[in-house]
Amino acid sequence: MSITESTAKRYELQDPDVRLMLEVRDDNAAAFEELMLRYQNRLINLMHHLMGRRDQAEDLAQEVFLRVYRSRKSYKPGSKFSTWLYTIANNVASNARRSMARRKEIHIDGGDEGGLGPANPLERIAKAASGQMPARVIDRAEMGEVVRLAMETLNDRQRMAVLLSKFEEMSYADIATTMGMSVEAIKSLLSRARANLKVALEPYLEQGARPPAE
Repeated sequence: MSITESTAKRYELQDPDVRLMLEVRDDNAAAFEELMLRYQNRLINLMHHLMGRRDQAEDLAQEVFLRVYRSRKSYKPGSKFSTWLYTIANNVASNARRSMARRKEIHIDGGDEGGLGPANPLERIAKAASGQMPARVIDRAEMGEVVRLAMETLNDRQRMAVLLSKFEEMSYADIATTMGMSVEAIKSLLSRARANLKVALEPYLEQGARPPAE
């Protein structure tokens, strides 16, 4: 879809990161460094949630920035910079997961782990909590692990949509642009993801644990 001059100008005026990217297009190295400083940690965290490995997340974030730099001369703002950036990130992550699947590097745990406990890691945590007081307070590290494990039960699209919605606070429209889907499809995807997360978390929450008070 072609981007009109009025659309490009509107995003240039509204988004300071778009203005930085336009400077990158003009070979301003300092502008590129500033964009990396603003988004590098966010991209690494996103990729870490998607891929599960910190070292791979760092490599993929670097690949995203490399693609940004290589495409700088053809850049024309048709959305917020973050939406454009995460569209690239979504493509990079999808390619990486397909490559991993082809190499059979994705290992899915199965069985009962030699009878040592339930296969579902969320259930293992719930079982460990069951002997404690129902109203016990769990620490942030444990809650973070519970959420991470619950996120692992989602499929790739659901996980990406949730991350963009909750961690990046993107609108339905921006998520739709990033993932190449309609707004209605994104709403449906997020609804299914929330339902799946609820199911994944129930074995843990049924033990009566609650997050720490703020």
